[in-house]
This record gives sequence, C-alpha cells and structure tokens, in this order.
Amino acid sequence: MGKSDTIKWKSIFSLKAISFTILGVLFAVVGLQGFMVPNNFLDGGVTGISILVTGFANIHISILLIFFNIPFLFVGYRKIGKTFSLQALIAILLLAAGMYFIEIPAFTTDKVLIAVFGGFFIGLGIGFVIRGGGVIDGLEVIGYYTQKKSSLTSGEIILALNCLIIIGAAFKFGIETGMYSILVYYTAMKTSDYVVDGFEEYTALTIISAECQTVKELIVQDFGKAITVYKGERGYLPGMIDSVNDVDIIMTVVTRLEIHRLKEAIGEIDPKAFLYVQSIKEVKGGLIKKKSGHG
Repeated sequence: MGKSDTIKWKSIFSLKAISFTILGVLFAVVGLQGFMVPNNFLDGGVTGISILVTGFANIHISILLIFFNIPFLFVGYRKIGKTFSLQALIAILLLAAGMYFIEIPAFTTDKVLIAVFGGFFIGLGIGFVIRGGGVIDGLEVIGYYTQKKSSLTSGEIILALNCLIIIGAAFKFGIETGMYSILVYYTAMKTSDYVVDGFEEYTALTIISAECQTVKELIVQDFGKAITVYKGERGYLPGMIDSVNDVDIIMTVVTRLEIHRLKEAIGEIDPKAFLYVQSIKEVKGGLIKKKSGHG
C-alpha cells in the first residue's frame, strides 16, 4: 500500500482527533514549560534542538519549533501521506502557539523530578497526539515511517534517535545532562507507549483444562471472545510418563482490562487449570473486538 493521496477531512476534524490533539499539546506544554525549558534541561528531538538554540540566540522557542519541523513535515507528506502531514502540522502549530501564549511557572529545580515528570508529561503529549493521528515533534515522523518497515514500536525508534542526539549534545554540555535527558525519554517512551496502546493492549491467554468445554463456553458466551482450539495431549508428569489424555488447548486474545477477570472466572471452573499469558506486539484480522462507530 502506498501513501494516501486524498486528505481525509473527517478524520482530521473528528471529535476524537481534535480532543486527543489538544489534550496532547497541553500535556506537552506542561512538560516543557513546567519542567524542561525553565531549568535549561536538555530535551531530545526537534524540541531539544529548539531549546539548545534558544540558549545561543534570542529567538522564541515557538518560532524554532515550526522552523525545525518543516523538513520532517515534508518527509511525512512525501512518505506517509497528506492526511498525516496535515494533522502533524496542526499539532505542531498548536504546540508552538501553546508555548508562546501559555505561561506555566517551573514546578521544581530538582533534576530527578524534572527528568521523571518532564518525561511523563511529554510522553503523555506524544501519546495523545499520536492517538489523534499526528505528531508534535518532527523526529517522530521518522519513527512513525520507520515503524512500518521494522518490528520496533514508534516509541523505541524515537528513543534510539533521541539518544543519538543526546549523546552528541552531552559532549558539549556535560555527560550528566545527557544521562538525565536519556531518563527523560525513557520515561516519555514508556508513557507514550501506554497511552498509544491504552487499555486495548492485547494479550494472548492459553488455557489447558480438564473442563475445557465449560471454559470454551465461558470465554465465548460470557466474555464475547473468539477462541482458537488446538488438539493436544496433557500429562507427561514426572513419575507418570504414561498418564496421557487428549485435551483441547484453548487460546484467546483479550485486553489488559479483561485478563484478570477472565483468569478468576477460569479458576472458579477449574482451580487446577494450567494457563499462561503472552504479550502481543500487534494484532490484525480476525474477531478481536466489536466494530467502532467510526470504522
């Protein structure tokens, strides 16, 4: 599939996209103004470059955010699509406006608190804007595009690229600043990944139970989940190698909110049921969840 050549205006101006974008921008402004910028703390990506330049030139950071993001927006336009690049432009313009018109006093001067909470709020900003369909830092365009061609998440790609920038800047501004900045983006990566995946991060649950038929009915009828059944054998225990019985191995995909309730319900049916949980990188196709109203 190539990039999209048609701007999807309904997607750009949907309530969900607008809400997530505005909320993400506000969180990012809090992280930058309340923690990073007033303490001259090194940030990564385009925002980090902008903060560095403001230390040498009397130029407002909002202007630099727009200027340095232009090349990445062009890449997004050429490689990803018009809709994405327009949503990214809107988010970046809103961030620049927020940095110019909104004034937030510094919350703390403690470097650890700056790194942790600054990264937390920036991560919230990145995550919510991504869920809205855009980005607030042009470097994320590279991560977004590269994610399509690798097994890494966009957060992991962004962290790797920012680490390269931070390491280079650490030679000039000090290794301590560089290390704290890596902590900022580790926190931001974890936060943004959680926000992007949200409560719909999928998990595979595999169950082997003597009460397999009842467990199947529980998952399908009570929880409304599809299942896959493998034919296998249970037994092969130490000292009982010949004690083997045919069994259905049940596998289903659930969200993180459902996993605890499902495990408890299975335990009530068969306290001796053997089950294990696996994290899933990506889910596509099949019957995973009900169709949402927006398609």
